[in-house]
Amino acid sequence: MSTTSKYELDMCNGPLFPRIILFSAPLILTGILQLLYNAVNIVVVGRFVGSSALAAVGSTSALINLIINLFIGLSMGAGVLMAKHYGAGRYSDANETVHTAIAVSAVGGIALTLFGVLAARPLLQAMGTPDDVLEHAVLYMRIYFLGMPASMIFNFSSAILRAIGDTRRPLYFLSVSGILNVVLNLIFVLIFHMDIAGVATATVISQYLSLVLILLCLIRSDGCIRLHLRRIRFHRDKLLDIVKIGLPAGIQGTIFSISNVLIQSSVNSFGSAVMAGNTAAMNIEGFVYVSMNALYQAALNFTGQNIGAKKYDRIGRILGVCLVSVTVTGIILGGSGYFLARSLLGIYSADSDVIAVGITRMRYVCIAYFLCGVMDVLVGSLRGMGYSVLPMLASIVGVCGIRITWIYTIFAINRSLETLYVSYPISWAATALVHLICFILVRRKLIRGAAGKPDC
Repeated sequence: MSTTSKYELDMCNGPLFPRIILFSAPLILTGILQLLYNAVNIVVVGRFVGSSALAAVGSTSALINLIINLFIGLSMGAGVLMAKHYGAGRYSDANETVHTAIAVSAVGGIALTLFGVLAARPLLQAMGTPDDVLEHAVLYMRIYFLGMPASMIFNFSSAILRAIGDTRRPLYFLSVSGILNVVLNLIFVLIFHMDIAGVATATVISQYLSLVLILLCLIRSDGCIRLHLRRIRFHRDKLLDIVKIGLPAGIQGTIFSISNVLIQSSVNSFGSAVMAGNTAAMNIEGFVYVSMNALYQAALNFTGQNIGAKKYDRIGRILGVCLVSVTVTGIILGGSGYFLARSLLGIYSADSDVIAVGITRMRYVCIAYFLCGVMDVLVGSLRGMGYSVLPMLASIVGVCGIRITWIYTIFAINRSLETLYVSYPISWAATALVHLICFILVRRKLIRGAAGKPDC
């Protein structure tokens, strides 16, 4: 058995549920580990630097996502394209996809570094970041963006591995780099007193370690995912396909982030204590999100491979298994997060005002978080079938349109955190319904096309 094949997963044959769980479980653990390491960053900042620094870290999250989401979307495009070629047995095309993806991620990472470092201050000022938070936020963001080349290459490489069913090795690499992140956090903050700069520097160093590990993995792999550094270049047809699938996903993520930036700006208007509570609650919610996002990745990659293999009869069953799984996961984890909110928030801060704000957010977000998972799984299925513009438009009109309209109408009339946070579940439910209708129409068209019937 080759070193690569033992990590692969057959997505096109056999029972779906056990294979989807086998695929998703390492992804859930990977996401949880990432969040645990990020939580250490936030806990170290909140406990040993102060609530102002904690607010600074939180205030950059939505803005960072806004800037990088275009390239995260392109990494999804690379993953879908890889899954299709792999499922169809077009291994030469799959290998060209690998080298094109690495080229895109390297160029994108460098561009993001330059933009993030130069634009940090004006963008944070435009968000209305308070003066007592601004300098911390600018410093954190500038250092953080020095790690963008490593982060982008790792994300694209992970998408390539997921496309062949390998979700274990990215977990191993993040485990090693995450441990380094925690150790460096404590050393830089507690021993060298570097405060927020120490936290950001530890993150960047650990990102470059994960970059080295995943590149060595691809270089030493067998078969179509093997990376040859001298062959890294843009294959025009593969680049166009990656952009065709990934650009709408990236635009969707970017516009999503614009709505979140507007929400963050609204949160900023309540002061640093509210910002800190919002940051802590968001970090806890992240554990629920990454668990549900693993099932989005399962829907995306299983659908992509089966489309490549022309096994259209499995598409509906893949969606059904993923929808049931994500709903159960979201209800159990979201409900647990809310009922344990006070204890969990107390880990991040001892400030009662910060904890109260966090509880308010989790009351509206955590309980209904499964709706976000349902929405994402439907999007994953549509993208796996090669339809990326359709879910982009639905999401822009649904999630982003509703939230932005809500902020400038309902929230403007009744400026409270409760009014702000209730926009989340409303936008998830409405958009999930639209995505479901889109899936039904696309699947019907796909089946009719496969059967040679006119689409009417």
